[in-house]
Amino acid sequence: MSLHGKRKEVYKYEAPWTVYAMNWTVRPDKRFRLALGSFVEEYNNKVQIVGLEEKSSEFVCRSTFDHPYPTTKIMWIPDTKGAHPDLLATCGDYLRIWRVSDAETRLECLLNNNKNSDFCAPLTSFDWNEVDPNLLGTSSIDTTCTVWGLETRQVLGRVNLVSGHVKTQLIAHDKEVYDISFSRAGGGRDMFASVGADGSVRMFDLRHMEHSTIIYEDPLHHPLLRLCWNKQDPNYLATMAMDSPEVVILDVRLPCTPVAKLSNHRACVNGIAWAPHSSCHICTAGLQLSFKGPQKFYFKLCLKT
Repeated sequence: MSLHGKRKEVYKYEAPWTVYAMNWTVRPDKRFRLALGSFVEEYNNKVQIVGLEEKSSEFVCRSTFDHPYPTTKIMWIPDTKGAHPDLLATCGDYLRIWRVSDAETRLECLLNNNKNSDFCAPLTSFDWNEVDPNLLGTSSIDTTCTVWGLETRQVLGRVNLVSGHVKTQLIAHDKEVYDISFSRAGGGRDMFASVGADGSVRMFDLRHMEHSTIIYEDPLHHPLLRLCWNKQDPNYLATMAMDSPEVVILDVRLPCTPVAKLSNHRACVNGIAWAPHSSCHICTAGLQLSFKGPQKFYFKLCLKT
């Protein structure tokens, strides 16, 4: 990763359309690889696989494939050892699992939990379990969350080597569910949380699905759009409300009482991410209002105390 003997610090890639979803791969044999999802206001959208050409120190497009509607989220399989097939998941109208290779990217399976109706409730988000990559959870506008079991065994003589089945489906909220995320608590496999239009954060355990825990409710019942677990300390998570400049930090040991509210933004927050190496750093992204020019997107790095 050198350029004329000096280390290049900034790498740039311009997609041919507005980028709406993005995710890094974690496979050790596929360093510096990204998946990008387009936002085009029509049925036909795209996903690009982008990789770093280390000789030229430039990101280049490795492949492009068609995708129905914009991807509301895109995520590589969390396989840090390269033990599973090279898979990519996207959600929009359905959850789709794609197999990526140097030659092509092909659809392995389309996961639909409502096969008795032509109606499709769009998926707002999903999460791939880091401890057990055979588990994925999706959130939907129909107030439900669905946990899928994925089979990725290599079977000779089959065209589609990946398949999935519904492990459990539950009515998670009173209104639309906007995000879902697995927690690293309790072994990192069975616990997850969700947020939705009813303004609540709810926590579930796959081993005890008969009840859930309300961790937080927005005082004004504003919809909560995203949640993100602390990567190092599973007691903490962050969430944000619609059109709010604040990020709310929660402790699951103290339900319904925020431990902090980060109010550094001047306009609405639209993205949050905890640092992978630290329990006290979080990055937030938002819209900066400018009266002298066009609106700008920016981010801030905050220290949790």
